[in-house]
Amino acid sequence: MVKSSFRMLLNSLLAGIFIGIAGTVCLSVSNPVTGALFFGFGLLSIVVFGFKLYTGAIGYLIIQKKNTLNYLWDLLLIWVGNFAGCYLVASGVRYSRQLLNINEKVAAICDVKLADSPWSVFILAIFCGMLMFTAVECFRRENVAPVVKTVILFLCVSVFILSGFEHCIANMYYFSLASAWQGKTFLWLLIMTAGNSVGGMMLCGALHLREV
Repeated sequence: MVKSSFRMLLNSLLAGIFIGIAGTVCLSVSNPVTGALFFGFGLLSIVVFGFKLYTGAIGYLIIQKKNTLNYLWDLLLIWVGNFAGCYLVASGVRYSRQLLNINEKVAAICDVKLADSPWSVFILAIFCGMLMFTAVECFRRENVAPVVKTVILFLCVSVFILSGFEHCIANMYYFSLASAWQGKTFLWLLIMTAGNSVGGMMLCGALHLREV
């Protein structure tokens, strides 16, 4: 149990690190479409290496039958590990020259998110959860060609970024980089997490019912 939990935390930490790196490159380019495409590098690395990302795992909670409590525990570890990885990258970037290039941009992004209403944040997070489940599920399916898997993954990531949908893990990085943590920030992050969870489980459940 301890060994498996440590492995889960490590894989989750690494996933958070790669999301942080992806967020950095997304902020570093002036063209939003280019930034959205490069962000896909983070998710592609995660699924190839088998790291654990909360938004890629939460959807499958709804189809757990015998191991629901164990899966919930794993999801908690994944969320915490993702947070730690994002915070680690943000802390490193804040002590680098790169902060000068992206500080104003990430601050503006966080201001928009925190000025939004809870209901709006929740809705935008649902759509993001659906897209992240789509990307991961397509990558898992053996009947999907590797090229198609990769294209769909990059498209899902690009769509959620360009549409302004809310990704709780990416926002862990943005909030950390902008030093925007306060009581409201944590509440908004929980709302984003709930929205991502609903979106992922809703699509997973719909696909499962269709295939039964």
